[in-house]
Amino acid sequence: MSEIVQRGLYLEEFVVGAVYAHRPGRTATDADNVLFSSLTMNTQALHLDAAFAATQPFGRPLMNSMWTLATMVGASVAQLTQGTLVAQLGLDDISFPHPLFTGDTLYTSTEILGARPSSSRRGQGVVTMRHTGRNQDGDVVAQATRVALMWATPTEET
Repeated sequence: MSEIVQRGLYLEEFVVGAVYAHRPGRTATDADNVLFSSLTMNTQALHLDAAFAATQPFGRPLMNSMWTLATMVGASVAQLTQGTLVAQLGLDDISFPHPLFTGDTLYTSTEILGARPSSSRRGQGVVTMRHTGRNQDGDVVAQATRVALMWATPTEET
């Protein structure tokens, strides 16, 4: 029996309009918030100071939005880009319409918006996708449009 290696999708395997639900979800913890904020030198008190955050409109610490974005993109890797990504080209239309708090679980889905061969890089193509993060109640906590350079299916010529 041959070995099966987990991988993402090649350019030709992306279907415009397809929506991928990435599971399992990821429950955000205080440790995630403090570690990520500290590693990225983000000293925002809304992430690190519970007493201060209690005096602010949401009444408790907010998860660092960059943690939310990074975790959302990361949740898609095994299903979409593992071993088939050449490079990330950009992120756009990033929004955080609802707060994410520690104890919330982030569930991510990805809709494929476009897929086309590269006009300048043989054997590669450009895929545009929209990542959406929701909490356990279904509230959209983050969205981002991502453009990635992906490998086409390997052939003897490439």
